[in-house]
Amino acid sequence: MRIAIVAVGRLRTGPEKDLIEDYLARFDRSGRPHGLGPVEVIEVDDRKGGGMAGEGKLLDAAIPAGAWRIALDERGKLISSPDFATMLQARADDGQRDMAFIIGGADGIAPALRKTCHASLSFGKMVWPHMLVRVMLAEQLYRAASIRAQSPYHRA
Repeated sequence: MRIAIVAVGRLRTGPEKDLIEDYLARFDRSGRPHGLGPVEVIEVDDRKGGGMAGEGKLLDAAIPAGAWRIALDERGKLISSPDFATMLQARADDGQRDMAFIIGGADGIAPALRKTCHASLSFGKMVWPHMLVRVMLAEQLYRAASIRAQSPYHRA
């Protein structure tokens, strides 16, 4: 199952980019035997200043057709890492070809786009900068593949 991280904003060179590249490379190696991956990062940038609604339209257009959509949103459901791994594997086992994780800009994800999502997840009750959400998502993807592979990376 291919995975897309569809996000507002351009990630520049720096520690966040280094971490994301490292975790996604690890995910690619451990996820492939389980039908998970590759991951594509798709970035959109609303240069015309359309706000949340404009960003929502750009995000929606960038999501692969037929993808199972997951909004990363502070109002989303809190789940454990093992449950996240089970969710990913279940979608792959069900024959889902594409999954898209959607990360909004500073104002979040447009309500119209959130309504098109199959699920909404949260990394906690605090609000996180969208660049850090990318890092946390990349790490959780790698952790999920590690859990599926029964590697010692995830310890509960």
